[in-house]
Amino acid sequence: MRRICLTLPTNRECGATIAAIGDEAAYAAEHFGVEVHLLILDSCEPGVFAEHARIAHESSRPPGVVVHHLDEAHQRDFLRRVIDRASVTKPDLMLDLMLPSAVSYGACTNRAFLIAAALGCESVHRRDSDSRYQELDGEPVFPVHHELRSLGKRAVDAADGVGDSDLDPRLGHRPVTMVAGSFVGELSVDIAEIERLDRDVYYDVVSLWAPVEWSDEQKRDLVDESFRGAGTEAFTGDHSTLTVVDPMRVDMCNISFHGVHERVPLPPATDTIGSDYFLMHLVHDAALPGVLHNRNIVNFYTGERRTDQGFAAYQTRFVKFFLSMLYFNHLYDAMARTGDALLDDGLRVRAGALAELVRDSTLLDRSENIERLDRLDAAYRKLGGRYAGFAESLVPRRERLLDEARQDIEDFALLIEAWEPLMDASRTTHLAPAPGRPARDHR
Repeated sequence: MRRICLTLPTNRECGATIAAIGDEAAYAAEHFGVEVHLLILDSCEPGVFAEHARIAHESSRPPGVVVHHLDEAHQRDFLRRVIDRASVTKPDLMLDLMLPSAVSYGACTNRAFLIAAALGCESVHRRDSDSRYQELDGEPVFPVHHELRSLGKRAVDAADGVGDSDLDPRLGHRPVTMVAGSFVGELSVDIAEIERLDRDVYYDVVSLWAPVEWSDEQKRDLVDESFRGAGTEAFTGDHSTLTVVDPMRVDMCNISFHGVHERVPLPPATDTIGSDYFLMHLVHDAALPGVLHNRNIVNFYTGERRTDQGFAAYQTRFVKFFLSMLYFNHLYDAMARTGDALLDDGLRVRAGALAELVRDSTLLDRSENIERLDRLDAAYRKLGGRYAGFAESLVPRRERLLDEARQDIEDFALLIEAWEPLMDASRTTHLAPAPGRPARDHR
C-alpha cells in the first residue's frame, strides 16, 4: 500500500488544526486507499503538548491513518541515531541544524522529510498550525485531493487528473514532483499594519527582497503581489493545472513533494521568514512538472505576534528574510541559468552541483545587505512608535545579523552535502527508540 506523510510542525496551541488535519488524513485514506502517517512535530510546553496528544490520539480515525505525535526529545533521539548511522562530519553541528533551539521553518520541515523516509513514505504533504481549511456546502476542502491525484506520476499520466495543462510536451516523461496551492485571508507576512500606516514606506520595505538590479516597475509589481496568496476569493469549485509551477503562486502551508525532498533539504536558517521556500524555486528552475490547484487554505494570525515580545521576534525574522535574499536571489538566478543541468540522467537533482552553487554565493559582497539595513532603519523610523523602537534595537545587532545571513548559507551547503547519507540512514532507522531505550533529550 502506498504510504504518505501528512505533517504539521507546531510550536503553538493548535488543537483545532490538529483535529482538522486528522480529518484530512482520514479523507486521504478513505478516498485514495493510501496509508497516511499523520506526523505532528510538537515543540509546545508540556500542558499544551498533552492536550494536543489527547486530540491527536483520541479522535476516531480509519484503519489507514497512523498518528505520530512527537515532542522535541523524541525527535532529537531519532535525529541523533540517524546522524550517528550516517557518519557525517560535524555531527553535533548537524544535530543543531536539524533541531535548533531557535525557530527554523526549514529545519522543522527537514525533520519531517527524514522521519517520512524512516516511515517508508513516498511523499510529504505539509500544513501549518496557523491555518484552516475552506469549506464548500458545509464540507472542508482538502488539498490532499489534488495531491494524491497527481503526485509522483509521470506528467503525461497525470494529465487526465487535472482540469488544464500548459506543460511543454517535452516534459511529459518527467515526474510530477510538487503539487501545491496557495492561501486566502490575511497576508502570509504580518505587515498589513505598515501598509495602513504608510503605503510608500510599505513599498520601500517590501521591495527590499527584489534583486537590486530590477527596475522600479518590476519592484512595484513584486510588491503588489507579495505575501497576498490567492487574495480573499472563496472556493466555489475545483481547478487544477499541470504546469511548471510558479513559486509566487503557492505557499508552504499547502504543499506536497515527491522525490525532490529526498535529494535536497530546505535551508536550516533560524529566525528567518521564507527560509523554507527553496524547493519551490528548485522544482521550477529544474523544469520539474507540478500541479497548481485552487484548494487554498485560510491563513490567520495568532495573538502572540501582536504582543511586544512577539512583534520584536517577528520583525527580526522579517529583517533576516531580507538579508537572506542577497544569497537566494543570486542562487535563483544561477539555478535558472543552469536549468536542465540541475538534473542527472535519472531526472534527480544533482545535489553536489547545487551545493557548489550555494557555497559560491557565500562569496558575494555584502554591501547590498548593508544598504538593506540602512533602508529598513530609515523606513521604520519614519513609521515611528514601536517600529522606530525596533529600528533602534537593530543598531547594535547589525554586524551579527550580517554574519548570520552568510553563515546560514554556508550551513545550507553543508547540509545539502550531508543530505544523501542522512536520508539513507533514515530509511534504516526506526522512529521509536530500541526496546529499553527511552527517547531522551541530548541537550
